[in-house]
Parts: sequence; structure tokens; C-alpha cells
Amino acid sequence: MMETIGQSAGQIWEYLNANGESTLTKMKKDLDLQGNFAELGLGWLAREGKVEITKKGASTKVRLV
Repeated sequence: MMETIGQSAGQIWEYLNANGESTLTKMKKDLDLQGNFAELGLGWLAREGKVEITKKGASTKVRLV
């Protein structure tokens, strides 16, 4: 399971590197990660200090730091 979470984190990092800041909803849709792997991968990156997550109204935005 850790390998799949790490792969998800890698996909998220690559997506944000190529596209810049994104909403969590759009990123999840574009990457089509199954189950809660988008959230798990994002948590991995947040723990490593590689992303910044902000809440604006109903939307959650994510960007690389």
C-alpha cells in the first residue's frame, strides 16, 4: 500500500509541477486516482513540506512550495 501512496504522491507532484496551482477537485478528476489515493498522496507531500494547501470558500487549492 505504501508503494501505491508514494506513486500517487509522485503523480500529484508531476501534475502540480506541470500545471501550477490547482483545486483539489480538478486535480483528482484529471489524475483519476482511485479511492482516497489522491488524499493520501497529498498528505505524503504535505508531510514532506512539498505542497501548500489552502481553503478558499468551498474550494481547496494545492500548490508546490
